[in-house]
Amino acid sequence: MLGRELLFALIGTGATFLATALGAAMVFLFRKDMSPKLQQIFLGFAAGVMTAAAVFSLLMPAIETLEEQGKNVLLPVGGGFALGALFLLVLDRVLPHMHIGSDEPEGLRAHFQKTTMLVFAVTLHNIPEGMAVGLAFAAAAQSTEAGALAGAIALAVGMGLQNFPEGAAVSLPLRSAGAKKGKAFLMGALSGIVEPVFGILAVLVAGTIAGIMPWTLSFAAGAMVYVVVEELIPEAHLGEHSHIGTASVLAGFFVMMLLDIAIG
Repeated sequence: MLGRELLFALIGTGATFLATALGAAMVFLFRKDMSPKLQQIFLGFAAGVMTAAAVFSLLMPAIETLEEQGKNVLLPVGGGFALGALFLLVLDRVLPHMHIGSDEPEGLRAHFQKTTMLVFAVTLHNIPEGMAVGLAFAAAAQSTEAGALAGAIALAVGMGLQNFPEGAAVSLPLRSAGAKKGKAFLMGALSGIVEPVFGILAVLVAGTIAGIMPWTLSFAAGAMVYVVVEELIPEAHLGEHSHIGTASVLAGFFVMMLLDIAIG
């Protein structure tokens, strides 16, 4: 049965990775970097999508599963959420990276180029996304309900929508900095490869230990909310109050919510 779950997870995370690669391919059509306003829009949209996904696609299914089994909800959901946030906090402190609109590197000191650390920053965003999509498709493989797969597809569509501009946000600055189009595309695409990697790892962990699925779903939710609060929302406002950034967050949440209702 685990083989079926891994296959579903690979298909789902492969689709979101493909969206990142398609976004990175924009380097073959455009040379100029994204404008600050456009960056605000796609960062805010990503924040809204990830927040809605954490609630509707991760936390709510975890709570419903535990309630159906007659088990305690507080510890698995609360504990998993806290552990997920702590996991991303540690990665944020360890992995050398640099955010859009910033010249100050974060994480351990390393002599990487600015564009390389931008790739690492986007990679941080993609880790919880891969876990979320992988777990959602694995849960759909386990479930006998018709709506389970539709919900996983809705999550993958939402993640793909915000992965597309993320891929472009990596490849276009690399091209502007003088990198060849092929290298810029490859780096942009590779920023999303962690999605299938962490999606498969999350499913392997969830499938190995009985009853851990609600923990892993909540873990992915905590990691996603950490990324939203620590990274995406501040970047969407770029150091100032921004109606564009706020509207983009709301739009992303709204779109993901509608996808979950309409498809899921």
